[in-house]
Amino acid sequence: MMMIDLTHTLTTSTEAPMSIWPGHPTLEMTKVAAIPEQNANVTLISLGSHTGTHIDAPNHFIADGLTVDKYDLTKLVGRALVVDVRGKKAREMITWEDMRKWEGEMHEGVIVLICTGWSQYWGKENYEEHPFMDLDAAKKLMETGVRVIGCDTLSPDNVCSPECEVHKVILGAGGMIAENLRGIEEVLTLKDPIVSLLPLKLDDCDGSPIRAIAWSAGDI
Repeated sequence: MMMIDLTHTLTTSTEAPMSIWPGHPTLEMTKVAAIPEQNANVTLISLGSHTGTHIDAPNHFIADGLTVDKYDLTKLVGRALVVDVRGKKAREMITWEDMRKWEGEMHEGVIVLICTGWSQYWGKENYEEHPFMDLDAAKKLMETGVRVIGCDTLSPDNVCSPECEVHKVILGAGGMIAENLRGIEEVLTLKDPIVSLLPLKLDDCDGSPIRAIAWSAGDI
């Protein structure tokens, strides 16, 4: 069975640094027990709910929105539709015109993965300069019935925009957003791709790191 790992490695290495939303907590990993001094290895991990490859619950921007522990998990495993916009340049807008050709395949239950190719810049200064989704495109995407999207960028919004309006449209519609995915272009090689974006069951939490994976439905 071929399985594609869509997840960046969580690491404290300075040789392979992670990208993180400005102002968010950084990852810390501390050994609190180690072999042979103790009879087991144990690591204390400290990180934000939006560290690395993660998913945003509605509660991230919607005060009374669902938290990750209460979201319907069946919506986070399903048919993947890759919207390939790798021709977009730094800070260029992704419009509905760019996405319209896939409209016929967009419907409830489909998980839309926005492929910009920007994951190649993970850990680099220009990772924040990724293409971003137009507000109108986000609204039209929600009108198709799609409720879960993923992107290979820090955000579907422009990082320079503090309003995060695309977040509010998607999360306000009861959707979820997976961010900092990697290797979405590899999903294009799969026949009838399935993607899993399952979060940790964190009580009353606005987001969670995930281990995102994709595979072909025919391989099961």
